[in-house]
Amino acid sequence: MTITKVTDAGLDRTRIVTPLIINGDMSVAQRSTSVTGVGDGDTGYHTLDRWRFSEGGDNSTVFTMSQDTNVPTGQGFAKSLKMDVTTADGSPGSSDAMFLQQRFEGQNLQLLKKGTSSAEKITVAFWVSSSKTGTYILELQDSDNTRNCSQSYTISSADTWEKKVVVFPADTTGAIDNDNANSFEVNWWLLAGTDFTSGTLATSFASRTNANRAVGQVNVGDNTSNNFYMTGCQMEIGEFDTNTIPSFPFENFDTNLIKCMRYYQKFGSTAPTSCNMVNGMCYSANSSEVFYPTILPVVMRTGPTVSQNGTIAYRTAGGTKNLTLNSTAVSEKEVFINFSGSSLTGGDPGYIRNPDGSSSNNIEMEAEL
Repeated sequence: MTITKVTDAGLDRTRIVTPLIINGDMSVAQRSTSVTGVGDGDTGYHTLDRWRFSEGGDNSTVFTMSQDTNVPTGQGFAKSLKMDVTTADGSPGSSDAMFLQQRFEGQNLQLLKKGTSSAEKITVAFWVSSSKTGTYILELQDSDNTRNCSQSYTISSADTWEKKVVVFPADTTGAIDNDNANSFEVNWWLLAGTDFTSGTLATSFASRTNANRAVGQVNVGDNTSNNFYMTGCQMEIGEFDTNTIPSFPFENFDTNLIKCMRYYQKFGSTAPTSCNMVNGMCYSANSSEVFYPTILPVVMRTGPTVSQNGTIAYRTAGGTKNLTLNSTAVSEKEVFINFSGSSLTGGDPGYIRNPDGSSSNNIEMEAEL
């Protein structure tokens, strides 16, 4: 939460700002700080929390997606999101599309008043740098009502941080569902085939027509020397320009992390002697099963999908046994995992551990949009 002084209709006022975009300063990266091979059917979350890579078609462009320390000078940012082209494609197919995306629960955007006569304008501001200059497209997408609106912005100077402030009109059609499902998206386009560029850019909200979504978008993926950096992403209610946009709503790291953990949590990736798990104590039910109940440290958006990566072990007085995740019972508040093992002693208490401290050994809980 940030207290910010803003100018509205010529009046100065102080307001409490809760950022709508989560992890807009790119500081949290629970999954990984760098992933290669992004772009070969890799739609999803890879590195920085809440930042989704989306693609369609059969484009052969491939990126390394990473958290980077290249940031605009003197703005208070320490990290950025970097997309570095490792395999180029100068001729995208007609159905090809690639963009960075943040998704929103509908219950968090009721303040937009979308679908009513009081609907609000939206301003998105961010810092961007790329070796590829030209026209880029920023898009808002109402997933509940299949409506879209796109605006263009220009990267004028190669490899130079530039702040962009992009205003979107209000939409009096189509209310956003008041629930925890994916209702709204902000898309930063990287490349687009003719299926998305052959029409007229939809600069007002309208029923989604693919041909009108990304008209004029440059192809970031046409050369392996290309890259795309972004940080300081914020979404504000109302119309602002470069002079009136509120300052970026910085949060302390732990507040930012807790918000990210609503959608993703990873346990066990560091400590070799304890799995960094809440309620790490568990017990063997018989010679082949271990039951692990845990209360999640942060309530998640919904009951998560649970997966095991690498080696997870069960430590008791009798020694250490490797385990394999067998089944789960989940809610947004707690998870009960059934592990399978061998040569266990029924009724023997112990704890879950990462046997060698490798970062590849972990249990993931995912409740992403």
